Amino acid sequence: MVNEGRFLPTMDLLRSEPMQLVQLIIPIESAHRSISYLGDLGLIQFKDLNADKSPFQRTYASQIKRCGEMARRLRLFKEQMTKAGVSPSTWSTRDNHFDLEHLEVKLEELEAELLEINANNEKLQHTYNELLEYKLVLEKVGEFFSSAKNKAVAQQKELEFQTTVEGSIDSPLLLEQEETTTKQIKLRFISGLVHREKSIPFERIIFRATRGNVFLKQAVIQHPVLDPLSGEKVHKNVFVVFYSGERVKSKILKICDAFGANRYPFSDDLSKQFQTIREVSGRLSELKTTIDAGLIHRSTLLQTIGYHYEQWSLQLKKEKSIYHTLNMLSINVTKKCLLAEGWCPVFATSQIHKVLERATMDCSSQVGAIFQVLETKESPPTYFSTNKFTSSFQEIVDAYGIAKYQEANPGVYTIVTFPFLFAVMFGDWGHGICLLLAALYLIIREKKFASQKLGDIMEMAFGGRYIIMLMALFSIYTGLIYNEFFSVPFELFGPSAYGCRDSSCRDASTTGFIKVRSTYPFGVDPKWHGTRSELPFLNSLKMKMSILLGVSQMNLGIIMSYFNAKYFENNINIWYQFVPQIIFLNSLFGYLSLLIIIKWSTGSQADLYHVMIYMFLSPTDDLGENQLFVGQKLLQLVLLLLALVAVPWMLVPKPFLLKKQHQERHQGQSYDLLYGTDDPLESESQSIPHDEFDFSEVFVHQLIHTIEFVLGAVSNTASYLRLWALSLAHSELSSVFYDKVLLLAWGYNSTIVLIVGIFVFICATVGVLLLMESLSAFLHALRLHWVEYQNKFYEGDGYKFFPFSFTLLTDEDEL
Repeated sequence: MVNEGRFLPTMDLLRSEPMQLVQLIIPIESAHRSISYLGDLGLIQFKDLNADKSPFQRTYASQIKRCGEMARRLRLFKEQMTKAGVSPSTWSTRDNHFDLEHLEVKLEELEAELLEINANNEKLQHTYNELLEYKLVLEKVGEFFSSAKNKAVAQQKELEFQTTVEGSIDSPLLLEQEETTTKQIKLRFISGLVHREKSIPFERIIFRATRGNVFLKQAVIQHPVLDPLSGEKVHKNVFVVFYSGERVKSKILKICDAFGANRYPFSDDLSKQFQTIREVSGRLSELKTTIDAGLIHRSTLLQTIGYHYEQWSLQLKKEKSIYHTLNMLSINVTKKCLLAEGWCPVFATSQIHKVLERATMDCSSQVGAIFQVLETKESPPTYFSTNKFTSSFQEIVDAYGIAKYQEANPGVYTIVTFPFLFAVMFGDWGHGICLLLAALYLIIREKKFASQKLGDIMEMAFGGRYIIMLMALFSIYTGLIYNEFFSVPFELFGPSAYGCRDSSCRDASTTGFIKVRSTYPFGVDPKWHGTRSELPFLNSLKMKMSILLGVSQMNLGIIMSYFNAKYFENNINIWYQFVPQIIFLNSLFGYLSLLIIIKWSTGSQADLYHVMIYMFLSPTDDLGENQLFVGQKLLQLVLLLLALVAVPWMLVPKPFLLKKQHQERHQGQSYDLLYGTDDPLESESQSIPHDEFDFSEVFVHQLIHTIEFVLGAVSNTASYLRLWALSLAHSELSSVFYDKVLLLAWGYNSTIVLIVGIFVFICATVGVLLLMESLSAFLHALRLHWVEYQNKFYEGDGYKFFPFSFTLLTDEDEL
């Protein structure tokens, strides 16, 4: 059990996992299988040994090109499935595995079949749309000819002509002015369809081009028709243009082409019209049947593709990532092997051995892969083994900067301090319950949400569901301390300690309350709410509490710097950075925190502002009524002296000691990098040869660091007052919504007004307090951790461990 435990992740978030640089020598015949198994394991980060080569010069460039071509086919299938409304199956991964060659052949066959079906369907649909338009032309133009013929017959009867018009349109439509002329001119015509929005310009251009020597008639089609060229539904008009002469005809044809008008033949013989309509209707029916059969075949093919799509997509992503990784390996042609280097956690050694042995056996290779650990002075990547609960808190720290290898990780304490500082600003146990319900909903349905594509905001909320849960729980706790439930106090832990001076309670608003029983056991006494003293009391309470919390967290940050220096055996940082910093901070603001606690304990009326100001201005003056304890004056003198001594203590010795240390290490030997230092100044001094040690640069760097800490001790402490400000703002906003919306609506004795008031109260609470205020408190808590806490010890100049892992492949990754 002990041996097995050595190879398991320690789950220790305080320090990153111990890493090692390893070298793998893999036979070519088992290389693909070995990399595939290592991708399933996901515990090794490969180094690119071919960085000087272009992608086209690498060994497996042709395989990656094939993967790209298959990816193009899958994208085509995805587009076609989206258009057809076919969704990929999510349980197709149970099917058998295809190798790259079989998958390539399968995808090529499916693409050819799909493209052929699409081409046939497009041709049939184009013919169908043309016949449909032709049928409309036959109907509309036939109606026009029929009405024109009837009109001509009527005119002839009026004029008592003997000649009967049989199926042709002659000059009765265009009779000359002289009735004595009996010669009739034979007209020809062109019929078709034109876009409705182009019909008026179309008519004008024809009229101008032919100087009015044509007759044009249009008929509106009520419903939109499918255009044969674009395949889109458009509104069109049927037109007929009568003309005489070949020159006019050529002009009309050019104008029709320019306006995209589709022309169709039409016979002026009535019997031929009926015969043509019957033929067109029959062909339309046949084409409709053929098109439907083709669509059914296409839908069946797409459903078959959709059933395997997720499996093929995932498999192709894996293959592509495998070949990208293989291209990072150095090839030895003579020995027929691949050389790989990479980082892996120490606990993964035995697992990698087993994976390589399994790959060798599965490939029936005669030679096994070789695994060996390399000695290096290169800084390893940082890897924290997290779970779904701790990963979101670690992301908060990583957003500021990745921890240096083996550096103390702020994420350990962030799990508690971050939601607590949020809750200090968001203290209301009613609002906390609302946040908790939202977080529990996301947690209970996390399996469903994890398998879905969420929007940006929803995805962030889901990723931080455990952070929201802890923020809600801490908000309930601080809300009970503040005794606020949507700004309403409750006597949850017993009766109030205060009562009225008389039985009638008439003078309660003027002369106040008196203490009638023991102190309220937990949190703020409910009687404070609504009194004249409420705001001054809560101001004082929350402001002093913010200072206590801020000084505590800054002290924690300085203590973390001690553990960093102790771990890396850097005594200079312990004695000349940690010690003076802890003395300086606590000589001033640690002392202020002590005064706050003593004042709360004794009930003194001392002015702490006066004490702290005159501690610097007049340290030898008597304190008078501001004295809180015996020996306070002497203690203040000692603390002031320590604070003044701490500044040169931080500034002067360290640069000289670094210079001396540098000279001792490199005396009589060539320069060599030192491994495992934690000090940035020391690292900087070691980044150049010993004969080029720049003392002035190191001294200026230390001067900046000292000034930054001294000024930061004041500004950072003041920055924690945002806890007080946002807590009061949240409380006052909640009180305004309750008093000015809900209670005001309740006082009107109207059901409609009450419903409107409740609706406005809910919207204001959700929109302003639960969303905007929570986001504001979240961002301020984030700033306090990044700036006021982490800058005391956290360098964050490392780089993250990105192992080659198939589980890291996402839907957003390009095929």
